[in-house]
Amino acid sequence: MTLFLGTCTISQAYGGMRSVKSMIYETSVLDAAEGIRFRGYTIEECQKMLPTIAGGTEPLPESLLWLLLTGEIPTQEEAESVVANLNARAELPSHVEATLTTLPKNMHPMTMFNIGVNLLQTESIYAEEYRKGIHKTKYWDPVYEDSMNLIARLPRVAAIVYRYLYRDGKTADNNPAADMSKNFANMLGYDNKEFEDLMRLYLVIHSDHEGGNASAHTTHLVGSTLADSYQSFAGGMQALAGPLHGLANQEVLRWLFTVTEKLGTTDISKEQLEKYVRDTLASGQVIPGYGHAVLRKTDPRYTCQARFASKFLPNDPMNKLVKTAYEVIPRVLTEGGKVANPWPNVDAHSGVLLNYYGMKEYDYYTVLFGVSRAIGVLSALVWDRALGLPLERPKSLSTQKIKEFIASQQK
Repeated sequence: MTLFLGTCTISQAYGGMRSVKSMIYETSVLDAAEGIRFRGYTIEECQKMLPTIAGGTEPLPESLLWLLLTGEIPTQEEAESVVANLNARAELPSHVEATLTTLPKNMHPMTMFNIGVNLLQTESIYAEEYRKGIHKTKYWDPVYEDSMNLIARLPRVAAIVYRYLYRDGKTADNNPAADMSKNFANMLGYDNKEFEDLMRLYLVIHSDHEGGNASAHTTHLVGSTLADSYQSFAGGMQALAGPLHGLANQEVLRWLFTVTEKLGTTDISKEQLEKYVRDTLASGQVIPGYGHAVLRKTDPRYTCQARFASKFLPNDPMNKLVKTAYEVIPRVLTEGGKVANPWPNVDAHSGVLLNYYGMKEYDYYTVLFGVSRAIGVLSALVWDRALGLPLERPKSLSTQKIKEFIASQQK
């Protein structure tokens, strides 16, 4: 017998609130059968319809930002106006870099990145307007300004973290004539047009995944307290840093490297990989990059990365291993019929692409995810304030109360 506690079942209450429909989130919706839709458009449709940069093959993240904020596909001119708008906001206050470059070098890059976000909070227009007594119907305006400023500045914060931890500590200046992805790649130290296009793809597909995922929900929850964009996004980034959420992308690459080390080769057969997968599962460990809380098919974000890999790195040994994994792992996970989704998610491919172009510091990959996720969750935060959504406050019950409820239903 299924017992409901008001709007959800007891198993949902204990099971992480999976599939409980209880949020309003405007910028994207996730469908179990077809994947993410950004304002109604699939990833494939966005790749075809959103404006690109001259010579580029992937949509501009700035064009996606326009779509998420307005609900409309931008023209080339409109997309380029967002490029110019963000570049005009990109300069960091001096204390941000000065503080980040004094932090311990054994600190995780996600911790440093989040410190950078909090350092930027000194610039909050919304916080100042709230102190002055702005009317609640106008909250969205300074939240929009804060969100645009934060989105514009995050690539440089992320680049400073990378250069400080892994390179010479010197970060190139932002080029006001370049788009976000080209600037980000160059500040990271990569002068490669393919890598710039990979950044455009990466920033678009990781940007949003409806409101129930941990980073989006946390940003929304913190924002519902009327915290500013910086504080709200910082909360979301703490959630993204968890190994069951954004940190999974580095865990996938770590697992793939472990496979090649244990087997002593990158030329791994299906039979070899199947045995390794079975041994991993038998030891009580999970296979990172496979399965999803909502999706019941191959993640379209995985698919578009696989297409990019087939085009630019078809003979890379690690890319070949990812393809072999796709042929083996779902079949093994499906045995017994207990796995609802044995298919790869976005994390199953992203690390291999970054590694191929020379970014081998996989502890850093979640920072890239964070720069991208800002585009979605901060667009949604603007809409939260525009709609006047209230403080989020669900009701909780103790196990004792649930036992009493079950007993009352059985009488």
